[in-house]
Amino acid sequence: MSSDDGTGDVERYRYLAEVTESLTQSLDTGTTADQLARLVVPVLADWATVTLLAGDGAPGRSARAHRDPRRLDDVDTYLAGRVTAPRDQAALASALASGEPVQLERIEADLGPESLPQGPVRAAWERLDPRSSLFVPLQARGSGFGVLSLVRCGDRPPAGPADVALAVEVARRGALALDNARLYGRQLRAAETLQHSLLTPPPQPPGLEVAVRYRPAVSQHLVGGDWYDAFPRPDGTTVLVIGDVAGHGVEAAAAMAQLRSAVRTLAYDSPDGPARTLDRVDRVLAGLHVGTLATALVAHLAPAPGGSGRLLRWSSAGHLPPLVLGADDAVRLLETPPERLLGTDEPGLRRDHEAAIAPGETLVLVTDGLVEVGRQGIDEGLAAAAEALSGLSGLAADALCDRLLTRALPGRTDDDVAVLAVRVLPG
Repeated sequence: MSSDDGTGDVERYRYLAEVTESLTQSLDTGTTADQLARLVVPVLADWATVTLLAGDGAPGRSARAHRDPRRLDDVDTYLAGRVTAPRDQAALASALASGEPVQLERIEADLGPESLPQGPVRAAWERLDPRSSLFVPLQARGSGFGVLSLVRCGDRPPAGPADVALAVEVARRGALALDNARLYGRQLRAAETLQHSLLTPPPQPPGLEVAVRYRPAVSQHLVGGDWYDAFPRPDGTTVLVIGDVAGHGVEAAAAMAQLRSAVRTLAYDSPDGPARTLDRVDRVLAGLHVGTLATALVAHLAPAPGGSGRLLRWSSAGHLPPLVLGADDAVRLLETPPERLLGTDEPGLRRDHEAAIAPGETLVLVTDGLVEVGRQGIDEGLAAAAEALSGLSGLAADALCDRLLTRALPGRTDDDVAVLAVRVLPG
């Protein structure tokens, strides 16, 4: 990729633009490493590996590519079976320590039995026929975390100064993309850890059977702020909460944690009904400048006065309406006039609504990931959810949740999903 008439510079810039564009397509570390290995073959090497270090400095995950796909099995056999490669290890360590590329202009045909055990590993090495190698450190934001290894085979000469400079630039761009993916992965793991730590097992109050489910989105970067909660109040009322914070990732998970804690604290020992609790949550969000926008539904489930079953009292801040599965398998939707979301500045009173839940009936609360499958509308999605519930009245709450998710979500979804089901036990 060099020329005295300037053609080489044009090709170089075009190649680097392709590298940058390709490496910004994903925020998954493994995918980005695979892409980097493929991009340098055959332009800079016949065979390449990307080695990323684990947190303790030991080799972690890696990627590889070969200009001839038929030789990938040989690459894998060699990488998995080599015992040690003293010169390679020293060169790799030197590249990491110095931050500069290290070149081996000549690789011995026989590294010795301590590096190449007899059998498939040695045979793979001989078929690969490596003749020279270049180790380029992967560094970003002042930290070295891996090495790009470029191997040339057969009659191909070692990399010259122009190729070394190009490899350094490719490694620089690759390192930045990989570091972005690593940082984003850490954020996602933190979000998932925070979210799962808050989605605790539900209580089992006398006469009720409570089950919950959380299913993350198919794409990790869509991990959001869906949550559920269920807890008993001192007066014997069971409080049920389900909600969805706007946004995705760490910010949404952190906002969800704040909001969940606020709802739980304000609802626990207060005589207020659900609507009053949501009003108080709104004041907390505004007063503390949390800046969170969310839907939420707060419900109280208490023994029905003078009779069997339970009295459901609820208020919804822009959330999906509750569904009730009857003992006869009929599903009714407890629709109410829409009210404002949490975190908005719009004025307006919130209202409590009531419904009786008879013995043998199951109350089901869900987030929009369950009803907006395939980008269908809310009304269509609620109808589909009701159809998925139909016929499940004989199941325990846990089994009902599993069957509902299987029916409504045959595959993974583009949004996370929370489900809270409460069955009023007969008798």
